[in-house]
Amino acid sequence: MSTANPTTAHAQLQVLQDALDQFRADGLAAHALSELARGQSALLAALPAKFTEVLHQLMDRLESSALFSEESCSFSQRDLVDSLQLWADKASQRLAQAAA
Repeated sequence: MSTANPTTAHAQLQVLQDALDQFRADGLAAHALSELARGQSALLAALPAKFTEVLHQLMDRLESSALFSEESCSFSQRDLVDSLQLWADKASQRLAQAAA
């Protein structure tokens, strides 16, 4: 974990959460969500390296799932969105712990 600006990290987490909500409402494409998530450098710098690894794996799977229909994909896009929400929740907890 680095000494990234916690205010910026929290703001980037909120941007990511908003984008995830937009994706759920079919207002954002998987590729756009992935690009946005991968670009949250202050957020990722403020978290342990494992968070970045997991986020990138989830984004890779989400992008892959967008290429196929739900029936032909080996994993559910809904499950991936749930996993992304869990990631965001855990990231929020970690940032709160670091700020305390």
